[in-house]
Amino acid sequence: MSAQYPLPPIPMELLAPAGGMEQLRAAVAFGADAVYLAADRFGMRARAANFALDEIPAAVAYAHEHGVKVHVTCNILMHPDDIDGLPAFFRALDAAGVDAFIIGDLGAFAIAGEVAPRVERHVSTQASVANGAAARVWHSLGASRVVCAREMSLADIARLRQDAPPELEIEAFAHGAMCMAVSGRCLISSYLTGRSGNKGHCTQPCRWSYSLGTAGTGVLAAENAGAGPVSENLHPVSEFLLEEEKRPGEFFPIEEDGRGTFIMNAKDLNMLAHLRALADAGVNSIKIEGRNKKAFYVATVVGAYRRVLDGEPSEAVAAELAAVSHRPYGTGFYFDEAKQACAYDGYEQETMHVADVVACAPACGEGSGAVAGQGSRPRHLAEEGARYLYVLCRNRFAERDELEILAPHEPTRAVAVRDLCWLSTFGPDNHDEDAPSTVEEALARATAADWEPAAAANRSCNLYRIAVDGPVPPGSFLRKRTFRRSARHGA
Repeated sequence: MSAQYPLPPIPMELLAPAGGMEQLRAAVAFGADAVYLAADRFGMRARAANFALDEIPAAVAYAHEHGVKVHVTCNILMHPDDIDGLPAFFRALDAAGVDAFIIGDLGAFAIAGEVAPRVERHVSTQASVANGAAARVWHSLGASRVVCAREMSLADIARLRQDAPPELEIEAFAHGAMCMAVSGRCLISSYLTGRSGNKGHCTQPCRWSYSLGTAGTGVLAAENAGAGPVSENLHPVSEFLLEEEKRPGEFFPIEEDGRGTFIMNAKDLNMLAHLRALADAGVNSIKIEGRNKKAFYVATVVGAYRRVLDGEPSEAVAAELAAVSHRPYGTGFYFDEAKQACAYDGYEQETMHVADVVACAPACGEGSGAVAGQGSRPRHLAEEGARYLYVLCRNRFAERDELEILAPHEPTRAVAVRDLCWLSTFGPDNHDEDAPSTVEEALARATAADWEPAAAANRSCNLYRIAVDGPVPPGSFLRKRTFRRSARHGA
């Protein structure tokens, strides 16, 4: 390891995505200082589960109980009907106790200040704040924070910090999907599908495969494109050289293979190794993209960034970010021009999420409740510290499988599946009128006789039990080390 642990902590807020209540709980448990979420209107991720307006008070209460702030997005392109609904919307969020609004529209920003002056107003990346002059104007209108335009370099942010009022906070994206358009302001989805990305309904056509063709003879004469004599260098129709009218003699290749081309497909952002540089540039809050992501993803990524912010060397944590589904990683515009992932549109990951940990209890004592007591148990569990781990299955795993425990605020550790049992009285396929309706009810009602030995956990959203040595906190996850790649056209 090139750096010694612990390093000095890095003083930046860790802002995590919460596309739903499960994701919010994971973000809180794994170390977020704040979460950002959306109600069922006005957010840029309309396909996320999001929160009904009447669910937000409970979400805020949960976050605040754990010392975590809640920011609510209201950053779509506003049309007149949207503006009409904003006063009641902002008042409801104010009453729910949210800490900040993330707003991109100037009219919406003014309304929020009028009807909910208690709530901080953060200027969304959709507003493309990229210079000190713009930051000063937003601050004069009441902004307490600006979210940097995605296209800013690290040097640009340092200059913004220098030119902006010192009390104005700066937030910057540190991880997640990137958009090929300027700060996400794109018209391609609307043009091709009628679903506007600026209204939260992006279909991500920049990720699609596009086939190239010619209206001519089936070959492109390279000599005519400035690449050599025709007789020596005829290109098939799948290879093109583009010449832009303002740059005569400068040619840009666009290539496709049998799968097509993905020329607009951006790499995912990963700044884990550069957090201290972001802090030194004046960033107050780093933001993880991902309100369409599941709780396992949020837990993994938030946990990795939390560990580095707390002083662990990034090289000791970097492998965590390969564990979850991601496109090829890059550093966006921070150090150079952002790179595209032109080979294919797909994700890869080193692990598979197999279960959520819902409870862990000593494997001892007598009683009827599954967690309160277990009745008879295998001989090797008699020693002090042996426990049962109760998990909700997400993907298949089996007896003797080697898994990993992803727990908050600690490195992952291995666990071998042993004494696997299934609770047959609970699950989505159990339609008995008297069947328990929640995990908590199922565990409370289960007896030792209800746990049936199983060779494999292969029923999704069913409860299983395994033997472990030592405690595992609820809210942890089990994952299996297996490489997977998902690509619509291979890679």
